[in-house]
Amino acid sequence: MDIAALSTGMSQASLAQAVSVKVLGMAKDQGSEQGQALVQMMEKKRTTTSWGSTGHPGISTSYS
Repeated sequence: MDIAALSTGMSQASLAQAVSVKVLGMAKDQGSEQGQALVQMMEKKRTTTSWGSTGHPGISTSYS
């Protein structure tokens, strides 16, 4: 293998690795954003739902 072909191969491998790292970072950021949105949605639902003092549907602390 000559030097030019070796250099081209190394450059392509480096580019592929850089692209993979960038895509992985984008996926991580998207997952983090979706997780934050899910937490906000759950908190909003928790504050707007009337489930009594136990916080669980169908379970009440009153014994009447």
